[in-house]
Amino acid sequence: MNLFFENVNVYHSGSMRFLPGAVHVEDGVIGGVFAAGDAMPDAGAATVIDGQGMYLAPGLVDMHTHGIVGGDFITADGAKLAEMARAYLRGGVTSVMPTLASATVSDMQAAIARINAADDCGVFCGVHFEGRYLNPAKRGAHAPGLLSGLDPDELEGLICNVCGAVHVSAAFELDEDGAFAARALSKGATLGLAHTTATYAQAKRAIARGVRSFTHLFNAMPPLHHRDGGAVCAAFDSDAYAELIVDGVHVSPEMVALAYRNKKEQLVLITDSMEATDCADGEYSIAGMPVTVKDGKAVTHDGAIAGSTLHLMDGVRNLASFAGIPFETALYAATMAPAKSLGIDGKVGEIAAGKRADLLLLDSDYRICRVFKSGAEVLL
Repeated sequence: MNLFFENVNVYHSGSMRFLPGAVHVEDGVIGGVFAAGDAMPDAGAATVIDGQGMYLAPGLVDMHTHGIVGGDFITADGAKLAEMARAYLRGGVTSVMPTLASATVSDMQAAIARINAADDCGVFCGVHFEGRYLNPAKRGAHAPGLLSGLDPDELEGLICNVCGAVHVSAAFELDEDGAFAARALSKGATLGLAHTTATYAQAKRAIARGVRSFTHLFNAMPPLHHRDGGAVCAAFDSDAYAELIVDGVHVSPEMVALAYRNKKEQLVLITDSMEATDCADGEYSIAGMPVTVKDGKAVTHDGAIAGSTLHLMDGVRNLASFAGIPFETALYAATMAPAKSLGIDGKVGEIAAGKRADLLLLDSDYRICRVFKSGAEVLL
């Protein structure tokens, strides 16, 4: 379907601003972006959408989410995966990296096969492994019996079955000779330092070996300390990307503001959402551990925070509020920044010619009114 969005304020990732203009979509791909005052092409047979001054934003990219609407990516079957994809789209997330928490290798392989086969309208764009290869001292909500050493052969066996992008979160301080990181990189994966006790020196070594992001910064790593900067200081003292869960629970508002001031365009908003997202409070599970959700906060029975029930667009609003920045500035952290972190920015993350037409129409309060996936409108 060909579309022509006119009378809209188009999001420009380079300036992080909405500017008046128009967008032409051809066969699910953005054909052209036009500024106000430009000579507009003939819409021809395209369906014209008069935005009436609304805001046209790129679809959001969530590179770290374990589940939603009662489904977890480790266990969800085809029908549940389809339901999950629709739920992400309703929230404006048009690109999802299904994130696999700690599980057995056989369960991970089965999950990968189901994700590959999912009829998800192209929402799922690969797999993020955030399980098994973690430091037991910082395991968080992951069951200890499901953790593994950093085994390059085991990892390759998992990666080779993924259709799409691959991101591997691991405690790379345990990768003493760098073989695990090297194997992952050789298979096209991007790497994140996660669930770690890494010192500053170990974190910097991991970056030198190819780690390009820090998984949920501050969480499941030692706190920033004046005599031992650790992984947090290494994140600040590098051009690596830093994931952040901005739900007001995982990280305090003042620390969110500090992280933003230090990372700016390298700050990546994630949800780390688990299966209870969009569900009532109650009993759930993640990574082999039982979880109680009360007032939207997920906690294991031994007191560890167990993911979130956050929607990514709410994370954008929270970042704007906590960091004292405009919504349009915060929007970059949920669109272009995660796409760049994953290396998929050639396809998604911004409104530009040649990119997939994953688009959101937002009202004057930046609420989602209409969602378009590859140029096709999603019924909300």
